[in-house]
Amino acid sequence: VSAFTKKPKTTEVTAGSTAVFEAETEKAGIKVKWQRAGTEITESEKYVIKAEGNKHSLTINNVGKEDDVTYAVIAGSSKVKFELKVKEPEKSETVSPAEAAPAPAVSESPAPPAESCQNREAASSGTQPEEPVDPIGLFLTRPQDGEVTVGGNITFTAKVAGESLLKKPSVKWFKGKWMDLGSKVGQHLQLHDNYDRNNKVYTFEMEIIEANMTFAGGYRCEVSTKDKFDSSNFNLTVNEAPIPADLDIRAAFRRTSLAGGGRRMTSAFLSTEGHEEGGEFNFSALLKKSSFLRSVNRGEAKCESQSDVDVWEILRKAPPSEYEKIAFQYGITDLRGMLKRLKRIKKEEKKSTAFLKKLDPAYQVDKGQKIKLMVEVANPDADVKWLKNGQEIQVSGRYIFEAVGNKRILTINHCSLADDAAYECVVGEEKSFTELFVKEPPILITHPLEDQMVMVGERVEFECEVSEEGATVKWEKDGVELTREETFKYRFKKDGKKQYLIINESTKEDSGHYTVKTNGGVSVAELIVQEKKLEVYQSIADLAVKARDQAVFKCEVSDENVKGIWLKNGKEVVPNERIKISHIGRIHKLTIEDVTPDDEADYSFIPQGFAYNLSAKLQFLEVKIDFVPREEPPKIHLDCLGQSPDTIVVVAGNKLRLDVPISGDPTPTVIWQKVNKKSDLVRSNEDSMTPSENGSDLNTDSKLLSESEGRVRVEMHEDHCVFIIEGAEKEDEGVYRVIVKNPVGEDKADITVKVI
Repeated sequence: VSAFTKKPKTTEVTAGSTAVFEAETEKAGIKVKWQRAGTEITESEKYVIKAEGNKHSLTINNVGKEDDVTYAVIAGSSKVKFELKVKEPEKSETVSPAEAAPAPAVSESPAPPAESCQNREAASSGTQPEEPVDPIGLFLTRPQDGEVTVGGNITFTAKVAGESLLKKPSVKWFKGKWMDLGSKVGQHLQLHDNYDRNNKVYTFEMEIIEANMTFAGGYRCEVSTKDKFDSSNFNLTVNEAPIPADLDIRAAFRRTSLAGGGRRMTSAFLSTEGHEEGGEFNFSALLKKSSFLRSVNRGEAKCESQSDVDVWEILRKAPPSEYEKIAFQYGITDLRGMLKRLKRIKKEEKKSTAFLKKLDPAYQVDKGQKIKLMVEVANPDADVKWLKNGQEIQVSGRYIFEAVGNKRILTINHCSLADDAAYECVVGEEKSFTELFVKEPPILITHPLEDQMVMVGERVEFECEVSEEGATVKWEKDGVELTREETFKYRFKKDGKKQYLIINESTKEDSGHYTVKTNGGVSVAELIVQEKKLEVYQSIADLAVKARDQAVFKCEVSDENVKGIWLKNGKEVVPNERIKISHIGRIHKLTIEDVTPDDEADYSFIPQGFAYNLSAKLQFLEVKIDFVPREEPPKIHLDCLGQSPDTIVVVAGNKLRLDVPISGDPTPTVIWQKVNKKSDLVRSNEDSMTPSENGSDLNTDSKLLSESEGRVRVEMHEDHCVFIIEGAEKEDEGVYRVIVKNPVGEDKADITVKVI
């Protein structure tokens, strides 16, 4: 997802004028950098950089021809490239980019499908050809599949009806599943749109300029309005540029001879029939031509030779540690072994009597091809032996010996790397030596890398396919080679023709451009690593728990792979027999059994890798048990209660003892009274008379019968009370009332005493 809502576009200005590029970010405060040809721009009089909220601009003053380069604006992991095209002021007429772009060589390549031709004709003429109208969705015309040759241009067009739309629809172009091409606008890609007010039709175009093989694949165009959405898929096929029929790849490797007064003549190293041409093999010149051969094998139809590079001279000056790098760069196989063997070849040999013409010092042949090694002997009847690395060669289907007059020929068919060796031709005591170097063809990238976008921590796997199994490739990140020493971060894998670069746990720093290189091709892909977004479906809640109960804190997050830690008052919780931590799917739990007062605290769950802190409090409920004494109303237990009359007869002079069982909690207070029933007055032992309240309560001025000594006395015990009269007299006759009281009630009983 691009961080830019408005992106700078390629601009053409006149030399000496001012160029202004503007960009807008999705959010304000995002740091934005501007680059010129890959180097960050610093503010100066020439370059003015402004930032106001989410609006950013780059102003280039006094534009010159040297400013005609590629620029870029970067925000986070989003990078948008654009160009500044500078034209000379004296030119009054400018040529449009479509006219300036070289047209593909139609005569040299097969005619592309009708869709491609239509697209290109529409781009050049400005009119859209007849295409089927789309009756479904938002599209009037959908982009069609296209085909283009390497280096050619192609335009894909989509049309949207604007009659029913209140505002311009939003259109996005994608390559593959997700790569938004809006951030790739630049030298090879341009996006255009226009509105036909008469017909009320929006036209959107995606123009691919100077296509290369990596542009091939599936594309998608998405159009959306406020309440509608539609998309259309289409494919681009990129064909290799044709190689001119008269170009002889092997002609790049020449042997030279002096003829015609010293004028240097060149001839093919091997003729089409495989016969050897005369002349001395110039290996240094062969090395100089290696870069040209590589370009031809890659299918680049460039007949002009690149500037000569003396690889032999580079190798002589380079330390041994650089041999492998130089060999890879210039497409030489086993260059160290080649140099080592060449140094052993004697530059000057004594004149031979057995050989009229000896073997050349060295030969080179492409893998899978055949080669003929030939000598001329002085004696036409002489027998020769052919040796490979000191061992005599036996006749077989691959090795053929020929004797034609004075010529002795060894033919090696279907050369493999095993044939890369030292060879000898032996006649009697004399020998002729040579070295045969078998050159592997350039390794081509048949399936390029694909851009990827992952979240932090996810696994990244870049995959490409090359033309040979087990080929040697180089991986780079942002132009810096990734070496085997960095295996703690990167892992390299080969599986047949497939090559892999694996990053097990990606980080934000892994974002960038990754390149795989062979000696015959390059493929680049972009990796975008985004911060993870974690949603909390259920947070932990406060708990109030009683002693010996169970407390469970539970939360649920959107990613089941996210781990986390639990904290108690800021310190990590350590599980034990009583405290358990579990993680099942998206749910994380902290369980505390048999809660104690020490468990009361603030608890938190922190997901690893995210700025989240889910907190809750555990409150311990202390149960206070207050002692509440048992309360029971007082009760008098007399067997005769409820019977009438309750009379006790005693003989004068005898002792009267009344045992009255009682109960109550708390222990009741016992009051004895002598009652005058007729007037309902209370009589005390002083014979005083006072009205009774409700016939039960005593007057506070009365003297109670509560003496514990004397003739009339009262004794108190826990579960009963005793009323005693010693030597009963006639005046003791009457009604006696016993009252028992406690805070929860009272009880009473009347007992009549008769003295006879």
